[in-house]
Amino acid sequence: MQLPRECVLLRIFLGEKERCGHSPLYEAIVMKAREEGMAGATVLRGPMGYGHSSRVHTAKILDLSEDLPMVIEIVDTHDKVGKFLETLDPMMTGGLITMEKVQVLQYGPGQGGTSP
Repeated sequence: MQLPRECVLLRIFLGEKERCGHSPLYEAIVMKAREEGMAGATVLRGPMGYGHSSRVHTAKILDLSEDLPMVIEIVDTHDKVGKFLETLDPMMTGGLITMEKVQVLQYGPGQGGTSP
């Protein structure tokens, strides 16, 4: 999928334990993004973090958390991200969402990633 140079990065912060029905919320979000034709999504699992509760979640062996921080990143056009937010809103039971303008440089066959 060829994206325009100017896009939006949607970043979703949530806990590993957050659920959507019988599935982990991060999994449900990625599958919904795919279903809606978003350009791509990546889930990152954090070894340590805290949120609004100020409770530290860590992957250290002596203090193993069952609720590690998760970050989902999705890059697409402003219009598609805006539409996806409408789908995402009822799914969110907690967490934080940020959006920022980004410049996309795509690499691969037939794509030039040269800077502006």
